[in-house]
This record gives sequence, structure tokens and C-alpha cells, in this order.
Amino acid sequence: MNLPFSNQTIGIIAVISATLVWASSFIALKIALETMEPMSIIFGRMLFASIVFCFFWKYFKGLNFSKEDIKYLLLMVFLEPCLYFVFEIKALQFTSASQAGVITSTMPLLAAIGAGIFLGEAITKRLLLGSILAIFGAIWLSLEASVQDYAPNPILGNLLEFLAMLCGAGYTIIMKHLTKRFNAIFLTAIQAFAGTIFYLPLALWEWQGAMPTITFEGFLAMLYLGVFVTLGGYGLFNFSLSKLPASKASVFVNLIPAFAVILAFIVLKETLNVNQILAAGVIFLGVFITQTKSRKVG
Repeated sequence: MNLPFSNQTIGIIAVISATLVWASSFIALKIALETMEPMSIIFGRMLFASIVFCFFWKYFKGLNFSKEDIKYLLLMVFLEPCLYFVFEIKALQFTSASQAGVITSTMPLLAAIGAGIFLGEAITKRLLLGSILAIFGAIWLSLEASVQDYAPNPILGNLLEFLAMLCGAGYTIIMKHLTKRFNAIFLTAIQAFAGTIFYLPLALWEWQGAMPTITFEGFLAMLYLGVFVTLGGYGLFNFSLSKLPASKASVFVNLIPAFAVILAFIVLKETLNVNQILAAGVIFLGVFITQTKSRKVG
């Protein structure tokens, strides 16, 4: 029996769903940060995800690894969740959820350039022009940000978020390579298990011999981040990479700013000033330019 949707359509549905879930993570992180330390939040997130993945052990049986596979797996988890979440959660201590969401617009451009270099995908003149515009917009957004209770140092916070996007771009390229050999559930589980091990000593350092006080809201936020964002968001994105080219899947990350702004407005009552909206528009314009057809450079 033929499926009603093509592989490409299924991949697109999966990646759009992933971006919606990821956008909501900014809100959950901001809520958790009100009462908990950052590394403890990420440890709890990874721990909850790892517990859930224990029920998927049958999907991991019979897997074979080469030395090259292990190298790529280690690099993948080092970039994300290890470095990525360190940068992102620190960013959200200094900037707003909506601004951090807009900075994510640069990730698809970085991933597309990386895919061109490492995966042989086309690097066009429009891609380069769009990348410059989008990065300019991100810098403008940072400079126009105002200091608020939920954004005490937006320039530093937005810079840290951009570093997270560099890690995310590298992760996307490596993940695309790994999906040729391993299923999405296994790859997502590896991220969760590695993240639990990586963040445990960092969480213990934050506790300094005393268990942290976990509020009910903080517990729910960690549970949501671990089960829905890690298992759902990363699982869907990793699955989409098995159906779509890396450059095409990564471009949908541009939906995160729109989703994040809407969710931040509804849940956190955050706002963006006119200049920040214009800066975000420059980012979107740069991204749009990268999606139009052009001749390959060289």
C-alpha cells in the first residue's frame, strides 16, 4: 500500500514540527532559569530524556560501528548537546527569549555553507550575499537591544546564542552523514546519554554539596525539555535529515524566530522594538535571498 505522502513531504512535516518544539524550549528555559542554575537544568533535561530512551533499547540492537563512525559520533555529541547547550543556556541568562530566537536565523546559512564545503552541496552567489545580510541583521539586532529585567546584557547574550548556532550548524552536517548508517532514534539517544554524563559534574559543581531546590514549575520545565524537546524536537529533526538534504532541512530553522516571538509574547509578555523588528527583517531577507536560484560560485 502506497503512503499518501512522499518522503520529502514527510521530511518537511517532521522538520516544521521540530522547529515549533524547539521554539518552545526558549520559553521553558526562561521559566526554569527563574529558580534553578543553568547546568542543573540541562542535566535534568538530559537525564529525563535518557530515562525515556531506555524504553527504546530494542532499536539499538545489532548496530555495528567503525572507527570512523565513533569519531563522528563523538564530534556530534561534543558540538550538540555539550557545547551547544552551554552557549544557549548562558545566552538566555543575558538576552530575551524572542531575541535569542531571532539569532537562530543565522544557523541555516552557516549550515548551508558548511554543507557546500563538506557535503558538496552548491554554494551560490546569492547564498553568500544572503549570509552577509543575515549576519549583519543579527549584529544590528544585538546593538538595538535594550536592557530589561529579562535581558540584562543582550549583546553578550546574543553573541553566545550565535556561538550556539555555529555548533548547531556543525551538528547538522555531521548528523546528515550519520543518518546514512544509523536511525534517528539511536542518534538522538546517544545525544541524551552523552549529555547526561557531560553535565553531571557541571551540575554537581553548581550544587556545591547541597541538593538544589526544585520548584514544581522548574520540574515541569525540565520534564518538558527532556521529553518533548530532546526526544521530540531532536528526534523529528534527525528523522527529517534522513529524508531531506542538510541545506534544505536546516533552512526550516528560520521558522524558530517567528514561533519564538509569538510564544514569548503569549507566555512571557516580551516585546520587540521597531528597530529590532527591522533587524529581524534584514535577517529574513538574507535568508530569502539564499533560497532563490543562482549559479554556483566557481
